[in-house]
Amino acid sequence: MRKSIARILLLWSLFFLISFGLGYPTLRRYDPRIAPGMSDSLNYYAIVVGQPVPHFRPDIFSCRILIPYIARPFYLIARSRLNTWEPVFFGLLVANSLFSASTASLIVSIGRKITGDASIGLIGATIYLLNFALPNLQLAGMVDAGESFFMLMVAWALLTNRWHMLPLVGLLGPLAKETFLPFSAVFMLAWWMAERHTSEARVKRFFWIAAAICLSFLSLLIVRLVVLGHLVWPWQIAMEMNEHVNFFAGLWSCLSDQSFWYVFIWLLPLGVWRLNRWPRPWVVATIATATLVLIFGAYNNMHGSVGRPVFNVAAPLLSLSTALLLTEFLRDSNAEKTK
Repeated sequence: MRKSIARILLLWSLFFLISFGLGYPTLRRYDPRIAPGMSDSLNYYAIVVGQPVPHFRPDIFSCRILIPYIARPFYLIARSRLNTWEPVFFGLLVANSLFSASTASLIVSIGRKITGDASIGLIGATIYLLNFALPNLQLAGMVDAGESFFMLMVAWALLTNRWHMLPLVGLLGPLAKETFLPFSAVFMLAWWMAERHTSEARVKRFFWIAAAICLSFLSLLIVRLVVLGHLVWPWQIAMEMNEHVNFFAGLWSCLSDQSFWYVFIWLLPLGVWRLNRWPRPWVVATIATATLVLIFGAYNNMHGSVGRPVFNVAAPLLSLSTALLLTEFLRDSNAEKTK
């Protein structure tokens, strides 16, 4: 048991240091607040220092509190002790690295559980961390690392039959990002429909899903009541995000934007090759949720920014699938050399 815990801590620490190193440029080399396509970081910067959110949608961004609130104590430490690093982005980088390291550790655990080969999980976690999205989006003063972690926590709970953990994940997920509610709801329901179990088991598992959705809904309402001083319903958030553009034009703007393909140019074509080797409910749930993300992206006319939530939903599965493909390719090459 002690050796197992020591290995987990060692691996998590390694992933944390890798994540921190990938996000280091935000501390000295550039300011994400003025970088193209990174204006959201203005809002999270303001939350960390306790200032009003400056973005044109303060009712939305001011309630994404989890990452900024975790970042705040690290910012306070850095403000008085680190003279060469930007203290706010130091806090955000530490907070995001905590979540990205945890996500990578879960990828290793899932890969080992499903394939029986720890190396596939380790390669999958490495592929995940080295994707364009990590250093340029999740670790650059944003909050997507939190949503990515909680989405994978949902998958991990379902894969390991820990359905009783779903309500806790559902309660915490919306604190990272409000989109966790619809994404996780579709993910869990699609998974439940794709599974084959007895009627009694299906009823029990649906209960846990319903409890998780209700707690996510409650969490979303409470955080807005506390932060804004009044209730904001999820459909009001959706209406505020609507850009009133033609749906198909919005969808094309998402899929044709180069920023989207920075994230998926190699991950998608390599990842789909071995999807049939992974649990069918996970594949179905990922596809269903990624489709919902694209619908939201078209509705909100997100352009290439839609790549961030799609990555949060699909990257762990695609990273592991890519790892399996590369591992088999290398094994086949070695086998041919020994003949």
